[in-house]
Amino acid sequence: MNQMSEHSQKSSPMSWTVGGKTLNSRLLIGSALYSSPQAMQGAIEASGAEIVTVSLRRQSAGDQAGKTFWNMIKSLNCHVLPNTAGCHSAKEAITTAQMAREVFETNWIKLEVIGDQYNLQPDPFELLKATETLVNEGFEVFPYTTDDLVLAQRLVDAGCNILMPWGSPIGSGKGLMNPYNLNAIRQRFPELTLIVDAGIGKPSHAVQALEMGYDGILLNSAVALSPNPVNMGKAFKSAVEAGVYAFDAGTMQERDLASPSTPVLGTPFWHQN
Repeated sequence: MNQMSEHSQKSSPMSWTVGGKTLNSRLLIGSALYSSPQAMQGAIEASGAEIVTVSLRRQSAGDQAGKTFWNMIKSLNCHVLPNTAGCHSAKEAITTAQMAREVFETNWIKLEVIGDQYNLQPDPFELLKATETLVNEGFEVFPYTTDDLVLAQRLVDAGCNILMPWGSPIGSGKGLMNPYNLNAIRQRFPELTLIVDAGIGKPSHAVQALEMGYDGILLNSAVALSPNPVNMGKAFKSAVEAGVYAFDAGTMQERDLASPSTPVLGTPFWHQN
């Protein structure tokens, strides 16, 4: 079984450091698709997440239309992770990231450069190009990428301290489409902070990723599109804790044959000795 990154080796399994911040929740949550700002606020609070992603394109902290939304985000007392959602080229993503740094006063950026409109798969070439520029400009880049090991290596070579491979396409809710690839990335980069981003649909998907040794989970649709976002937020909070503690504890080895849990199975205890 993999070892969690050194960022995760704290006194409590739930404590970790990401982007220079020490946190006690390994759940990152999006702020889109909720039926109302109040539903969003309730769900995020219930989830216990300490990082909230915000799209500069959809909600601006400065304009009047986004003022109510922005005040609500600030009231959550979470770290804001701006994203470049909707960008289709490196140039577009770099400009959006630079604007986000000014608006949100953070060097964190969730870098999304979409290459295919059908499945929202990231464009690996434009993603790498944007990453190289933003890292050189002092950004802490959280790249949304596929589970491609070669691309992961290129992003690390470009200076990424964090990788966010997808579980499956954004909003699909299909869970971990290719656990083998995700595990290969974990094995290749044992010291790197790895967060599964996209495709998580159920709390059990989050548990599976964390049991593999991933450091965190980023999701949005699974909570926002639930008929009861608050309760689903609670469910993911519990699932993330379960996955982290399970990995920290270590799981038993699988066996090909049955093995009785009671050594004297079939013998009443009053007949023993």
